[in-house]
Amino acid sequence: MSVREEFDDWATSGRDKGMEERHWHTAKHALARMPVEPGDTILDLGCGSGYAGRALRDNADAGRVYGLDGSPEMARNATEYTDDPQVGYVVGDFGSLPFADDSIDHVWSMEAFYYAADPHTTLEEIARVLRPGGTFYCAVNYYEENVHSHEWQEFIEIEMTRWDREQYREGFRDAGLRVAEQDNIPDREITIPSEGEFPLEDWDTRDAMVERYREYGTLLTVGVAP
Repeated sequence: MSVREEFDDWATSGRDKGMEERHWHTAKHALARMPVEPGDTILDLGCGSGYAGRALRDNADAGRVYGLDGSPEMARNATEYTDDPQVGYVVGDFGSLPFADDSIDHVWSMEAFYYAADPHTTLEEIARVLRPGGTFYCAVNYYEENVHSHEWQEFIEIEMTRWDREQYREGFRDAGLRVAEQDNIPDREITIPSEGEFPLEDWDTRDAMVERYREYGTLLTVGVAP
């Protein structure tokens, strides 16, 4: 199954809104760190329902926001959810971004980068479209150190890239991006039941659930274009 087919199915079944709700727990903290100035042009890579771009328009006074997704149905849903002429959505390939060199001030991606067919090419494309001093905020929950995410590949037919923290830093640097920061953003909003309620359907122990959400959370890597 292709990325398009997989996420077209997610969009038509309403799973895009579920992703938005879950991702928002940590995404809002990462978005708040972005150095967006009024009028800046933003690219939301793997935009899904488009929530991140709308938030940057509402809270950071971003200028033009482009949401790119590999799924036409995701882009269609995002368009329906958005009532802002400064936010638009396109269907595209992570490996060939439909934007001119030095045309984007900031790139955001939440839980999408690891779906890239060639992550190195995607990083090179991001570096190409970023203006000097522009940033790439890359947030993922599926990564090597988060052992609780490893099984996710079993439940999706698309091949996913599971890098560790150092591989993200190396990949950014190889593409010409300076790594400005890298840290974990814990999910402090998801409810974790008391010890006596375990095991749950998805969790055998409370310690494992605490580790997944409160410790590993979301890995954020920030790159800056020279």
